Amino acid sequence: MTRPKAIRPNPGGKVPKTAMVMAAGLGKRMRPLTATRPKPLVEVAGKALIDHVFDRLKAAGVERAVVNVHYLADALEAHLRHRVKGIEIIVSDERGQLMETGGGLVQARDLLGDEPFLYVNSDNLWIDGPSDAIRLLASRWDDAAMDALLLMVPYARAHNHGGQGDFRLAPDGRIVGRRGRGQVAPFVWTGVQIMHPRLIRDWPEGPFSTNLFWDRAIEAGRAYGVVHQGLWFDVGTPGAIRQTEALLADG
Repeated sequence: MTRPKAIRPNPGGKVPKTAMVMAAGLGKRMRPLTATRPKPLVEVAGKALIDHVFDRLKAAGVERAVVNVHYLADALEAHLRHRVKGIEIIVSDERGQLMETGGGLVQARDLLGDEPFLYVNSDNLWIDGPSDAIRLLASRWDDAAMDALLLMVPYARAHNHGGQGDFRLAPDGRIVGRRGRGQVAPFVWTGVQIMHPRLIRDWPEGPFSTNLFWDRAIEAGRAYGVVHQGLWFDVGTPGAIRQTEALLADG
């Protein structure tokens, strides 16, 4: 059996021109802040969460973004029209039914094109390390070997993360499994990844999780991870906002 090759940097790796920004969630854990606004518009360090994301996308050279909307969608669309400049915005409308992450990808599939795309959760907050995190992902992408490449942080550096981690990585960067029952996985997914549209296939009806696509890629040996070199914050609750702002204020 041929061993999968380790991820090797490619300084000329191109950042995907299209991003899928997941912004349709209900933000239940962020209540009461989300009683009157969608979670992506909750502010951290003086800026809406989704603005942090778009600043990173623009800096990396992303040209167009597909944004799915559901909860308080009118407010989110108005904000995007007013705030986001320099990136084409295309809305994937889930007002009729929240499709979850996997179903959201399916509904937006025709808008994403046929090239690898960037997938970013809109409630992300990360600080770049020695290199731009998105460009780091792009430099590690190998289309012949991968269907998904996830940006990870070690569990010990996942600020405010209250879960048990997400994935286990092999020395060559392959994702070899997800957390087991009662076990802590050593790496946490940051909410940022590169995916190839070929992974979006044979889906079930209705809402479902992206885990379905990940599990297929893991089983085929075509899911990899790259470790983020900077800071990352799980900003899922009002308490986490306070903790994140305190950490940022401390430098």
